[in-house]
Amino acid sequence: MSEHANSSPISRRFRGFLPVIVDVETGGLNSATDALLEVAAVTVRMDLSGMLVPHETHSCHVKPFKDANLDPKSLALNGIDPYHPLRIAQDEKDALDHVFRPIRKQVKAHDCKRAILVGHNAAFDLAFINAAANRCNIKRNPFHLFSTFDTVSLAGLAYGQTVLARAAIEAGLLWESEKAHSAVYDAEQTAKLFCTIVNSWETHVRAPAEVAAMNG
Repeated sequence: MSEHANSSPISRRFRGFLPVIVDVETGGLNSATDALLEVAAVTVRMDLSGMLVPHETHSCHVKPFKDANLDPKSLALNGIDPYHPLRIAQDEKDALDHVFRPIRKQVKAHDCKRAILVGHNAAFDLAFINAAANRCNIKRNPFHLFSTFDTVSLAGLAYGQTVLARAAIEAGLLWESEKAHSAVYDAEQTAKLFCTIVNSWETHVRAPAEVAAMNG
């Protein structure tokens, strides 16, 4: 009997891990020196038909840590003014606590041992999450420290597209370019893309193979 035989459907499907889709907006490309400015995380669940669907979105604007680098090119791309007077942002520790708390709750609710980060270029997002968690001395980082699901690879396999916007359109999703490069929008679109790919696998690949095995 599998070690996950008595666990939740998501835990069984992903070997004890809860996929959580994450997008970060930053002040550069180096997680050790550049500011984390926005973080958004989308949890998933299975509906009554067994399809994977986005569940809850948790997000936060983040204050640059002390002496953090802010690359003007990155700020021009994401449109963030880190010191705008109307920008409601939290220190890194409070921001991560705000996002991590519901993730830990969902990990427990789904009988999973840990969350696994899903992202478009997931290594980038995980590097910034881990760097911030280390700076804040957060001991209970809910994410696996190095394993990820990357929708770049998954979309390349499923649709022959690796750019998020093009992959989303190929998957039949609505894409609004003016909303891109917001952590919440990109995370939610990546979550929809991930769920679409997983559900397509279940419907078109895995299910026929299981039927063939049963009939063989």
